Amino acid sequence: MTVQPPPIAGVRRSFVEARGVRFHVTESGPADGRPVLALHGWPQHHWAYRDLLADPPAGLRIIAPDLPGYGWSGPAPHRWAKEDVASDLLALMDELGLGRTLLIGHDWGGYIGFLMILRAPERFDGYIPLNIAHPWVSTGTVLKHIWRFSYQPPMAAFGVPLQQRTRVLERVVFGKGSALDAETAKVYADRFRDPVCARAGRDTYRTFLVREMPAAARNPEKRRATVPIRALFGTRDLAIHPSLAAPETALADDYTLETVDCSHFIVDERPDLVRARLVALAEETA
Repeated sequence: MTVQPPPIAGVRRSFVEARGVRFHVTESGPADGRPVLALHGWPQHHWAYRDLLADPPAGLRIIAPDLPGYGWSGPAPHRWAKEDVASDLLALMDELGLGRTLLIGHDWGGYIGFLMILRAPERFDGYIPLNIAHPWVSTGTVLKHIWRFSYQPPMAAFGVPLQQRTRVLERVVFGKGSALDAETAKVYADRFRDPVCARAGRDTYRTFLVREMPAAARNPEKRRATVPIRALFGTRDLAIHPSLAAPETALADDYTLETVDCSHFIVDERPDLVRARLVALAEETA
């Protein structure tokens, strides 16, 4: 497809090859500013961070790549195992020449962000995960909320036709509980008409359900986070319960959780709060 990315005033766009992925990268702020890597989730793309990109905080360089196979990035040369995507993004940081970086991640981008700070803590000054479970949540806690994952098996099995040929994203994913208007939902959902994006969405859940969830039950995450973590969580999230991000179960030196009255799509609904917490983290870790 030849659909162009939605416009965002003042941004710079580029394509960067890293570990076999042709990343579409959108950034703003001074090229020599303090880097902030902002990772989106499913079913979205870099445009989730449009407010931050259009008005970057002073001194910060906002870098919002489309994840492999999502948005306008090329397909992943793997089946979207989250550790593989973490490797892809660390390689992208190398290609961009990024030193110590602040990190933001929403949804699956948030989970991948956890994997990145666990694997390479020396590369990150601080992390803001948004509406995502942390990797130390117990199987028992997950099972209490397993009904919330009912949308995942259909996506893993039939994700390509569901995303390409139906309005399931607008009507079910964005339409229940969120404050996203129909026009905003369409900007995200329309991109998944592209077979590359549809396959990435399918593989995201297929790999999680078939490989990653069983592996996590057998071998729980034991690595400890040493990077400061400032989690934000919209309490009207229908898919992920705040207990899956609880500080008391986080294996981390410095982890806080702040809840706010909004849905899963906190970046779209509360960009003011995301921006304020990023500025605070930048000041805290200066």
